[in-house]
Amino acid sequence: MAVPQVTLYVDINSPTFAKCDVKYVPIFLGGLMHACNNTPPINIKNKDKWMGLERMRWAKYFSVPMTEKFPEGFPPKTLSIQRALCAISQKFPEKLPAAIEALYRSFWVDENPRIGEIEGFAPVLEAVLGKQAVQETLSAMSRPEVKTLLTSNTDRAFKEGAFGLPWFQCTNSQGKAEGFWGIDHLGVVADFLELDRSRDKGFRALL
Repeated sequence: MAVPQVTLYVDINSPTFAKCDVKYVPIFLGGLMHACNNTPPINIKNKDKWMGLERMRWAKYFSVPMTEKFPEGFPPKTLSIQRALCAISQKFPEKLPAAIEALYRSFWVDENPRIGEIEGFAPVLEAVLGKQAVQETLSAMSRPEVKTLLTSNTDRAFKEGAFGLPWFQCTNSQGKAEGFWGIDHLGVVADFLELDRSRDKGFRALL
């Protein structure tokens, strides 16, 4: 029987998914939204306020540290960050999950207002990768192959049905593939992958 697989498309876990092969793929959310002709939720009346409440609900359920208010400068410009993550995925793939986690923490917990700038995110990555690796990452960001990788990742997410993030592209042990959008669909993701979600209290809030 094949191991269940999850491709998580991210723009800057849980024991339930410990037995899954999880692949993190950096994409450019702005490009995806443009391809879908989608309106950013923060620009929709009432939904902007609801988003703030909803993210704190899920943060509580899954014990994820997060600032209660939107960080200064939200939403940040993430093109440079996503190119950096693409470079990391090529040069230091084993460090990619830790780099993503560090960037999220810097913005959503520490409220780093310059997370979208190289001067703001380079020190965050240095704590994970080390100085030399960060210098290599920053040098690689402007290379055509890295820019192309970010574009192709974004195009791939779009072709697989993504219209926002987080997007989970999942393949279960029978080889069936489906896509799921949003943190509130994690329970459906777990069921599709035939995983035991009884050990994680966060899933008690999910149908």
